[in-house]
Amino acid sequence: MTDTARRDEGNWRAGIAPYLEKAPLAALALGISSGFPYAMIGATLTTRLAESGIDKKTVTAFSLAFLVYNLKWLWAWVVDGVHLPVIGRLGQRVSWLVVAGALVIAAVVNLALFDLTASIGATATAAMLVGAAGATFDIVIDAYRIEILEPRQLGVGSGMSQYGWRIGSAAAGALALVVAERAGWSAGYLACTMFALPAMLAGLLLGEPVRHRDPAARRGAAEALAAVWRPFVQFFARPGAVIVLLFILIHKIGDTLANLTLRLLFDDLGFTGDEIAFYDVGVGFLALLIGVFVGGVLYARMGMKRSVLLSLVLMAVSNLSFAALAAAGHSNLGMAAAIGFENFASGYGGVVVIAYFSALCDLRFTAAQFALISAAASIVGRIVTGTTAGALIERFGYVDFYLLTTAIALPGVALFWWMSRSGLVDRSIGSAGVEGQGDVRAD
Repeated sequence: MTDTARRDEGNWRAGIAPYLEKAPLAALALGISSGFPYAMIGATLTTRLAESGIDKKTVTAFSLAFLVYNLKWLWAWVVDGVHLPVIGRLGQRVSWLVVAGALVIAAVVNLALFDLTASIGATATAAMLVGAAGATFDIVIDAYRIEILEPRQLGVGSGMSQYGWRIGSAAAGALALVVAERAGWSAGYLACTMFALPAMLAGLLLGEPVRHRDPAARRGAAEALAAVWRPFVQFFARPGAVIVLLFILIHKIGDTLANLTLRLLFDDLGFTGDEIAFYDVGVGFLALLIGVFVGGVLYARMGMKRSVLLSLVLMAVSNLSFAALAAAGHSNLGMAAAIGFENFASGYGGVVVIAYFSALCDLRFTAAQFALISAAASIVGRIVTGTTAGALIERFGYVDFYLLTTAIALPGVALFWWMSRSGLVDRSIGSAGVEGQGDVRAD
């Protein structure tokens, strides 16, 4: 073997090795469990309702069940501060993993055994219970993931979690459909409850995170009440916290506007269902997986600040590719290029930005603070898209609309660049980004 070949093999192994460490592998298991409840109240429930003869207007209204995920910060403090009796001996995080997983299983079983045609209101309640249990599971999973990963592993761990989420949501949706075709929807939903087990088993096998820090002991009603607001007070007491929150709120608006309107573009350009399935689902999914892997590698090599700034630029530029597709018209090559680039940018950005958001957390309040950050990161884009996207497309047309989404993404790029140059990014990092191996500020 030549020296060049040996170096290439060594570089390849060095790139893969961080993904095979214990904590990132656990993050994969956590992601699988995190993704499955989402599938149960998403496309899977939509298909089940449609097959039961429920009208389209009612079916689409069930998407409101997802709003629970945006509200999870309201009760996330419970996961940080409430010690569970008996099972709490396993540790704060592990005990909540087991309990939240059991709640998800119970909620999915309830929805599985429900007669959807008996009462649409009761069905909606059952779906909301799955959403609430799934959001609670998410709160615990995110906190556990952040605390088992060292700062140097946040990028790779976020990547593995993204892989797991995609596997969990896709596999649960597919399994439900396959089993339902042969044994009915109840059996399909019951079979999917096994996807809650990877996170629960990962917690039981790895045990309580070494980096977990319990909040101060609470005695009396006043201290118990303080536990609700203390995580948020701690976050906003940091230098420039309001500017950091502003970045969190605006950084993804342009990307969200573009992504949530893509199917409208494809339909109006006359792409067939087969073409959309192959390019959007097939090519897009492959590009996303590559982007996730590259994100983990570059986060480790470039450091947090430079890798996040690159991701913001890539996500902004990806919107230009859809403007080009809209101008070109029906083009399979154009669709493949636009979808491929956008999904690569989203996969890469999802890893490094989530790693940055994870590093913002204080290890005493990981659950509450990450729930707040993750909710804030998506809510503005969803509201703007739901209220203005259609009207903007009708007024400006697709080409100018996607040029506008690119322009909307630029303030987020400029703000993070300024935050990096001024030192604000470093000053705002929480203990999750500095305690352990590999301080995220050292790049």
